Amino acid sequence: MQNTKCDGIHSLMPLGEMAPEARRLRETYAITPGNPLIQREFGYYCLERWYEQGLPKHADLSAEFHYDPSGKHSLGSLGWCEAAFQPAFEVKQIEDRGEYEVVQDWAGRHVLYFKGRRDGFMPEYLDHPVKDVETWEENVKWRLAVDAPGRFDGLEARMQTAKVAAGRGLMISQGLIGGYMYLRSLMGPADLMYRFHDAPDLIHKCMQAWLDLADAVIARHQAHVTLDELFLAEDICYNHGPLISPKMMREFLFPYYQDLIANVRARQLDQTRKLYIHIDTDGFAVPVIPVYKEIGMNAMSPFEVASGCDVVEIGVQFPDLAIFGGIDKRILATTRSNIDAMLTRILPAMRARGGYIATCDHGVPEEVTLENYRYYRKRCLELA
Repeated sequence: MQNTKCDGIHSLMPLGEMAPEARRLRETYAITPGNPLIQREFGYYCLERWYEQGLPKHADLSAEFHYDPSGKHSLGSLGWCEAAFQPAFEVKQIEDRGEYEVVQDWAGRHVLYFKGRRDGFMPEYLDHPVKDVETWEENVKWRLAVDAPGRFDGLEARMQTAKVAAGRGLMISQGLIGGYMYLRSLMGPADLMYRFHDAPDLIHKCMQAWLDLADAVIARHQAHVTLDELFLAEDICYNHGPLISPKMMREFLFPYYQDLIANVRARQLDQTRKLYIHIDTDGFAVPVIPVYKEIGMNAMSPFEVASGCDVVEIGVQFPDLAIFGGIDKRILATTRSNIDAMLTRILPAMRARGGYIATCDHGVPEEVTLENYRYYRKRCLELA
């Protein structure tokens, strides 16, 4: 007989018995109008500058900027911007170019870096590991094997931590690299476009391996916990919209997504649990929202303003979509009056709507001063 006790795994406890941060996050995903907005941030590219401007080197950013405790517990092991290779490629220098060097990174790409500096800027990718079926099978496919040595190292300890989080009511989120991001990391953004047309069989082989690995890893996780969210890193949009057409999404991505989602739902220990499908993409995402809703998407982030995303308008157009992001990082680098104008337009409207968490529309850039960011956080707290 199924265990139906309210342990957060087989059944949810009442909202009032959950950790406060878990209750608030669940209410946000459920698009509860009028709730106070959760305080958090997307990420940072600015910390070295902020240290120079007076931020203590080992500052607790959550305390410094008054963020809320996380209401979710994230499960990994399935990649994010790159595939979950086991083993990874050897990181090694391929070519010395004086002030620069070409390095094979852990995902098998050849990358042009400043010599001695590999972080804090957008690198230039010169080559990718998959060019045809032969290079796929020789260089990559075996690195995605479910039974690769080390694939499930530490599983029991990770799952014990997840069970404790579930017992507090925290949302259990399974993150994984999305199909487009995965293919792009294997083939490169330009060559991938040609292979959709010239080598569709190769695309399907790669996507089948994606599905096999994701399904097997998530099945192991679901033997211990019930998932609340499937969170795909996709980055399928650029500044004018999607990089591939809805038809291509339905042909090359959606069959694998639909199989994975169906399998995840069938395995849930708590069959009454709502599973949220969350898509993360930069760029102008509005055109793909109705497309992703075909596979059940009900949360999206981070809504890049420079590409034309306006979370207030999107919130009206898609009232059943949980929305995270949409704060223009460029404005944070300007004046207090500009920050005020942006926040007073967005935060009250989105709080009244519900289902919104304000974060920068990507990592906070180094152009944003510590003084400006502190003012931004002060206003967020006042308006939230």
